[in-house]
Amino acid sequence: MTTYRVGRVVTPDDVLENAWIQVVDEDIRAFGRRSDGMPADGQRPEDLGNVTVVPGFVDIHTHGGGGSSYSTTDPEEARKVAAFHAKHGTTTTLASLVTSPLDDLVSQTACLADLVTDGVIAGVHLEGPFLSEARCGAHEPTLLRPPLKDDVAKVLSDAVKMVTIAPELENGLEAIRQVVDAGAVAALGHTDATYEQMIAGADAGATVATHLFNGMRPFHHRDPGPVGAAINDERLLLEVINDGLHLDPQVVRVALAAAGVNRIALITDAMSATGMPDGRYKLGDLEVDVKEGLVTLAHGKHSIAGSTLTMDVAYRNAVTAGVSLVDASKMASTTPAQAFGWYDVGAIETGKRADLVLLDDEYVLQKVMRAGSWLD
Repeated sequence: MTTYRVGRVVTPDDVLENAWIQVVDEDIRAFGRRSDGMPADGQRPEDLGNVTVVPGFVDIHTHGGGGSSYSTTDPEEARKVAAFHAKHGTTTTLASLVTSPLDDLVSQTACLADLVTDGVIAGVHLEGPFLSEARCGAHEPTLLRPPLKDDVAKVLSDAVKMVTIAPELENGLEAIRQVVDAGAVAALGHTDATYEQMIAGADAGATVATHLFNGMRPFHHRDPGPVGAAINDERLLLEVINDGLHLDPQVVRVALAAAGVNRIALITDAMSATGMPDGRYKLGDLEVDVKEGLVTLAHGKHSIAGSTLTMDVAYRNAVTAGVSLVDASKMASTTPAQAFGWYDVGAIETGKRADLVLLDDEYVLQKVMRAGSWLD
């Protein structure tokens, strides 16, 4: 049992100034303001200084980082990705896989299943191959395919927690139902759908819009398309890449004003080049170039291809743009955790896992705790 004195603690409802937080084993035992008294546990509290303590980040969409990728059959490479993002505050994550041949996806998922069992990652997200060729982005178009029943069944497993599907594809709505019936989350993305087709996807059981605005037919005032449907349909959680490159900050403000913090999840969509120097890298089977943080396809149309964002930066970008600490914590932690039923993480509450991120006065990450242990 350890009690920590801190500058402030961000809870789901408030910011507690001159605060303390107590951790027992892997869990949060208690917290509060020092002015209201501290627990008399017989141990001297540890002073962490004037830091802001926020819940560990929950990233439901990331492909890689630190020079490594989740699209691998080497479990040690996958562990390096998780460790890299953990040091940036991501204490709960899905491992996202880009489009590959079905047999490769099965092999990669089997590799990652051990990390799910070990608690290193929370599950696998298949961001392909059931996507629209017209909105494929950085997915190899020759490997895309309609989500036929047998193909969907082949890639599903207990480790798969989310599958992105373009609802307008042949068998798209049936595939969404198939994914949901298997106990996974169906997401709508990389789609050229009409407004009505997007709504039909939600009717079929989809509950997430994969990186809102990106990989979707653009919004138009006479043709709202998938963006308009995603914003309007309260059943859909909206992923947002808050790096200032994928979306103009004012677009993020529009989404936030329209949907609210309880429907927006900050994600990174990070790839292997995250945290690495500029240069040429691989995203799945495709080569990409990284320059000043922007990732683009190396050949062809030079589309944006993933990001080099980390969740601590996504959080800081939100707060410095005027989002409150409470709301930023909801978007970076609480909202995505609740959308996947992960009720033991995602907020600073009694009984939840002690996943904590310490930030300085400029909201720069200082220290990370995962399950009660400080990370190097």
